[in-house]
Amino acid sequence: MGKTNTEKPTGKAEQKKQVVKVPKQKKEDLAKAPVQKNEETVEETKMEENKTETKKEKIEVKKVKKTEASINVENTPVSTKVGVELCRFVLNKKIDKAIEDLEQVARLKKAVPMKGEYAHRKGKMMSGKYPIRAAKEFLVLLKSLKNNANQHDIEDATITEAVANKGSTVHASGGRVKKRTHIKITCKQKKKENKK
Repeated sequence: MGKTNTEKPTGKAEQKKQVVKVPKQKKEDLAKAPVQKNEETVEETKMEENKTETKKEKIEVKKVKKTEASINVENTPVSTKVGVELCRFVLNKKIDKAIEDLEQVARLKKAVPMKGEYAHRKGKMMSGKYPIRAAKEFLVLLKSLKNNANQHDIEDATITEAVANKGSTVHASGGRVKKRTHIKITCKQKKKENKK
């Protein structure tokens, strides 16, 4: 006869080996058997109820209202020079007004004032251009910014910051270099001043 180990196993692996397998009961037998609740299971259910109550309390915390919304895009296919001028063009305007102006630029109805040796244009400017492709890129950004502002319940959002920086250079075939620009636009809700 082989010897049996009467000592308790110390490790988890050894404990698993020593576990006695209990045959599974049929569903019919379980339905007939009376349900008995231990004190431990009652305490566990109370603990779970307390946890769910604390979770509900956390959900009821009020959301902090933001006063500004921003959009930050890297490596936009826009020339940095044109991006800087377009940022200056939309700065200190309401988002709707800026979108309307850029749509006119895309339709060649309104020129963007630019520094350099460019031809004079109609309007309150000297030299200017019609950057159509860049204006369409900016339209996408401004519409996204408008949606961000609506999400945070910012009314009459005004563009307070518009920055364009040089992005990474992308080399194309034939030794060409594609221009890329990082663009960041921020809008805030301007406080109404009470006139006395």
